[in-house]
Amino acid sequence: MMVTTMLIRRANKRDIDRWMELVDKVRAQFPGLETPVALEKHRRVVLGYMARQAALCAEETGEFVGALLFDREDSTLCFLAVDPTCRRRGVATRLVRQMLSLLDADRDVLVTTYCDGVPEGAAARAFYKWLGFVEGRLTEAFGSPVQEFVLPARTKKGGDLAD
Repeated sequence: MMVTTMLIRRANKRDIDRWMELVDKVRAQFPGLETPVALEKHRRVVLGYMARQAALCAEETGEFVGALLFDREDSTLCFLAVDPTCRRRGVATRLVRQMLSLLDADRDVLVTTYCDGVPEGAAARAFYKWLGFVEGRLTEAFGSPVQEFVLPARTKKGGDLAD
């Protein structure tokens, strides 16, 4: 078995085309990415996150295998995607751990995903629960019902991200 090294780093504007190639592979799993206009809007949003140094990417053997956007001000995980061929290999966990190292540990971290019972969200919901996120309020994003998940502040609870 070949062992590869995964690099987690801040993404920058030079990464935007590879970022969007990854988004194209997973867009059916995200509300709000259905049309070319929506994808172009996402591209502009990602460039803004990159400019604020709030975009992370995962690379493995030179391939772009994961992407994450976060908001420091709101302590929010805004977008997380992993190449379907690279799932269940720790890419998402490593991206989230890196994000957490950049956020205030005294604040809860929020993320939204599909509501319970929506097949497209089953894996994400299980993943966030495994990391220690707890179900929060029901809301809406991109015209789709979603549910917030909350990772309680790490220093207040004395907890750490699941291994």
